[in-house]
Amino acid sequence: MLLNCDIGESYGAWTMGLDEQVMPYIDQANIACSFHAGDPLVMYNTVGLALRHKVALGAHPAYPDLQGFGRRSMACSPDEIYAMVLYQVGALNQIAAAQGGSLSYVKPHGALYNDMMRNEPVLRAILSALSKSPGNLALMAMTTADNQPLRAVCAEYGVELLLEAFADRAYDEEGYIVPRSTQGAVHHSSDTILGQVLAISRGEAIQTITGKPLYLEADTLCVHGDNPESVAAVRAIREALDEQAI
Repeated sequence: MLLNCDIGESYGAWTMGLDEQVMPYIDQANIACSFHAGDPLVMYNTVGLALRHKVALGAHPAYPDLQGFGRRSMACSPDEIYAMVLYQVGALNQIAAAQGGSLSYVKPHGALYNDMMRNEPVLRAILSALSKSPGNLALMAMTTADNQPLRAVCAEYGVELLLEAFADRAYDEEGYIVPRSTQGAVHHSSDTILGQVLAISRGEAIQTITGKPLYLEADTLCVHGDNPESVAAVRAIREALDEQAI
């Protein structure tokens, strides 16, 4: 089971996240491409940090929403989404190439990620951009109770699908994460988080927010490096997964 983390979200003189502390424990870095966070120098330095730790590079494109950190949905046409994803992926790909690296996947950020999961024209616009980008870029997308429709659309574009689960989020019965505005949507207990991680990695059921069993197929788990507590949780998850693999 791989671990991925949103990385490179600083901007100018403003620092966000403990990237240097969390990078040693993850496998995949979702690097902000400057539409919701990050800037060219932050992108460059984050790519270099990931390469030094042999972490896979992923683009983390978003709606052009710096003020809202990409968490607000925008009324963009499929053509606009196609172009903005091409633009962001292309910029990060060139920055990676300048340091001897290359991108391996794309994980949309925030509202664009959520819109992709609920709105097929948005999904198709993103997949079209990936299919026209250099290299064979995979799409990282949320795993749910039924991934067949998502797999089918990805197959149309010849794009590999990486299914992502969340270590610290509660799920509904359809396999979608519960909105943060709902009580209990985010797990804070380390025991609960580790229990959910290990259950998903073993292919066992987790409990939905209503207490029903849910099975999730996942290739990678999203973790966070926002603060010292988050980094400690990632380290514990890494150690638990490594122990399980022995």
